[in-house]
Amino acid sequence: MSAPEVAIIGAGYAGLACAVELARAGVHVTVFERSHTMGGRARVVHKDHHWRVDNGQHILIGAYTELTRLLRLTGVSPKQLAHLPLTLHVPGRLHLKAAALPAPFHLAVGLLRAKGLGWGDRLAMLHMMRWLKKRNFRLDDPGMHVDALLSETRQTPALRTLIWEPLCVAALNTPVAESSAQIFANVLRDSLAAGAAASELLLPRTDLSELFPVPAARYIGVRRGKLRTGHAIESISPVAGGLALGGDSQGKAWRHVVVATAPYHASALLASTGACDRLAAQIDALEHEPIVSVYLALGKGERLPEPMIGLAGGDPADPAQWVFDRGQLGGAEGLMSCVISARGPHEALARDELILAVHAQLERQLGRRLPAPEWSQVIVERRATFACRPGILRPGLRTPLPGLWLAGDYLDSEYPATLESAVRSGVACATAILAELGSKG
Repeated sequence: MSAPEVAIIGAGYAGLACAVELARAGVHVTVFERSHTMGGRARVVHKDHHWRVDNGQHILIGAYTELTRLLRLTGVSPKQLAHLPLTLHVPGRLHLKAAALPAPFHLAVGLLRAKGLGWGDRLAMLHMMRWLKKRNFRLDDPGMHVDALLSETRQTPALRTLIWEPLCVAALNTPVAESSAQIFANVLRDSLAAGAAASELLLPRTDLSELFPVPAARYIGVRRGKLRTGHAIESISPVAGGLALGGDSQGKAWRHVVVATAPYHASALLASTGACDRLAAQIDALEHEPIVSVYLALGKGERLPEPMIGLAGGDPADPAQWVFDRGQLGGAEGLMSCVISARGPHEALARDELILAVHAQLERQLGRRLPAPEWSQVIVERRATFACRPGILRPGLRTPLPGLWLAGDYLDSEYPATLESAVRSGVACATAILAELGSKG
């Protein structure tokens, strides 16, 4: 008997995670990808035929257990990730590094050693973590915003500005006054509150397409799977024996099809079936937030005090929130990746103005003059993630149409839109498909 076959639309982290799990179980998968570059919203971008940069800087943490498991499974070398203790460094204002100890001592000792925080700040931070732990990180009010959580736990202005607000915007990509306090509590539960290993920063030393998508494609290919890049699927139609894909030159009926695209592409594919209108409308109702990445190639000899530093931002003069020294992470020396999460006043700036503003901000907050960039690049993902607000309706992996599935970082989960939530959705989808294949023979 021939092995079952599954079609997956989208070669991002969710689709490839699903494909790897299915291939591991002996299922023959075909992955269709519109672009010629794998990774979806976490992919490499080529600059002037000489440089490779990511379309956005993604931070992995030790709590990302499914992604790190799949990296090991597909043969990714541990050296492709820089393992760093959780370090929050804002030049001239804050330096907090978690200790290599079990929870809660890793955070307590880190706070004792922290520079830039007073005793009131330290006690307030510990109070909030104890307050959350006492409630098992489950909030009584599911509609609470992060801003209200910080007020409820009496967080100081310094903690808000230097720690909680930057962490929230980085994790949820949504302004603090609108972000879901419950989702933020889930992130804290599995990172800061879970020990030094879980809160450890895992920063990619390679581009995001090479980190997982390329090894995943090799893994799938060895197991008789197929990857068809540059191949757009425009529609899905129920037919006798399964589902037909508009744009699939094989013209076959697939028993199982996984839609693993960005949500705004998934809704159009669902609507094309004629059987998923309500689900398509639910996905269309999700609002999105942007992420802007500003790359500054400052040249040899330029180095940040840490591989990742925080910046005080929030207005057009200081738009960036985090800066990554790619030279310390295996990239070109002096290449800085400056990140602006969520919407804000920076969106009114032209690209040249934004580059100048970020360069000036970096100079001010480092306290020294910087050379003019040898080259620069602004990458705008206008719909990088869904807006992670309380009470939003996130769909599950099943659809009303038998054999049609969803995978993606926007699906219902305890996490915001991260690489881990994308991978977990793909694994969960593969598990459900394997259960159906097993039950029906």
